[in-house]
Amino acid sequence: MPTDCLPYRETGYFSNLITNYLDQEEALKPFYHRFPTADNLIKQAAEKGASFSPLSRKRLYDSLIAQYKNTNTSAETQLNLEHLASENTFTITTGHQLNLFTGPLYFLYKIISVINLCKELKEKNPDRNYVPIYWMATEDHDFDEINYFNFQGKKVQWNREDGGAVGELSTDGLAEVLALFKTQLGTSRNAEYLSKLFSDAYLNHDNLADATRYLGNELFGEYGLVIVDGNDAGLKELFAPYVQRELLEGVSHAKVTQQTEQLTALGYPEQVHPREINLFYITKGIRERIIKVDDMYVVNDTDIRFRENEILDELAKHPERFSPNALLRPLFQEVILPNLCYVGGGGELAYWFQLKTYFDEVGVPFPALLLRNSALIRTEKQRKKAESLGVSLPNLFLKQNELINRKVRAISNIEIDFSAQRSFLKEQFKAMHLLAEETDASFIGAVKAQEIKQLKGLENLESRLLRAQKRKLSDHVQRLVDLQNEVFPMQSLQERNTNFSQFYLEFGEQLIPELVNALEPLGGEFTVVTL
Repeated sequence: MPTDCLPYRETGYFSNLITNYLDQEEALKPFYHRFPTADNLIKQAAEKGASFSPLSRKRLYDSLIAQYKNTNTSAETQLNLEHLASENTFTITTGHQLNLFTGPLYFLYKIISVINLCKELKEKNPDRNYVPIYWMATEDHDFDEINYFNFQGKKVQWNREDGGAVGELSTDGLAEVLALFKTQLGTSRNAEYLSKLFSDAYLNHDNLADATRYLGNELFGEYGLVIVDGNDAGLKELFAPYVQRELLEGVSHAKVTQQTEQLTALGYPEQVHPREINLFYITKGIRERIIKVDDMYVVNDTDIRFRENEILDELAKHPERFSPNALLRPLFQEVILPNLCYVGGGGELAYWFQLKTYFDEVGVPFPALLLRNSALIRTEKQRKKAESLGVSLPNLFLKQNELINRKVRAISNIEIDFSAQRSFLKEQFKAMHLLAEETDASFIGAVKAQEIKQLKGLENLESRLLRAQKRKLSDHVQRLVDLQNEVFPMQSLQERNTNFSQFYLEFGEQLIPELVNALEPLGGEFTVVTL
């Protein structure tokens, strides 16, 4: 299984914020704590261990045992659950929405990143245990973001009414989705496995959270993955003091706003906008923002409202009804987990960079932040096709029009670069400008206009010649386009839209082990995996 790597900056698909972070640029260092290296993560463990209480460990352990009571847990996961009760155990965490049938391919890459990082840390520091965590975003309510997946260029979608936290959504109606999916799968042994996996996950479980836990456990149980549902009364009770401070002081808004202004001053965009209160109120079928109106706490778009003493009483009795938004969820994770590092995509890391001063204010250690592995899967046939077309790996990542233009210029038997002619023309007009200045200044504008006209004419001639060569070399161009469309569906990174099932159908049970072997979480480069 050969692999190739490419610096993230050279792919053209990652923001300046992320590539500058990977380069550890000095200006970004105030926005994070420790850069993710094996040595730094071992230092992080010493700091986190000093702040994570035995009570928090016991509550985490008890909650997870309860969450797993109806799950057929692998021996590896069961061992990791037991490890979590020990003070020398720490976690590496990633999180993801409850996308239907895992959603885009990067769901796998996130989880493989935490699995492999735990393995690497254990080898370097065998006295501690490191547990890979997948945090299910069960409290999200953006159903339209998770109700589909893409398979072989088609959308497989679950249509139903939404409302409330997605983890509590009934799986009713997914039998029809499976029936549609099966018509596209075929009848191979791998197709039968995928059909059964979908059926066992969604038709044998009552809600989306349980179905997703089953799915994650089936795919990654042998690697000891532990799946956490934060929508848990016991875990929310640990977080209640921070919720109370958010309700009474709104400290997150002030600190996050301050840090966000510092980021935007450096030219980076705001990823998530902080609100006055960054909490939702959550009950059956409802997850709405909590808003402070005069001396009342109002649940948006409902008739629910509390005075200060009433909402504090509600928090004491029902902490599970208070749900952090995207800005507070990171704090929730770090309060209830003995966590060292959060592994996420570029967008996730961008909002974590808004949070450092807030974590400092509330006295919770800020974790290391690691960009998840990104990868492109190609077949041996596609690799050979690229080789025969003479397409280098960096060029394959170019935008399609630029890729075509470069290739046509490279293989044409005539020169399609008028740079020399442009330079010559500019030199001629320099002399004419000098002549105009020395004789008649009113002539300067006419000379400049003629220069622009002549240069534009050269540009048009170059474009026409390039288009003519594209037509002449249309067969080669089409093969190039077909190859890029295969590995960059919808002219985007494969991992951002294609579902894992498309590759499982072809590669079967070797798919995940091959990816586990290929991806290096601390490697710091984009990986191309040839299967």
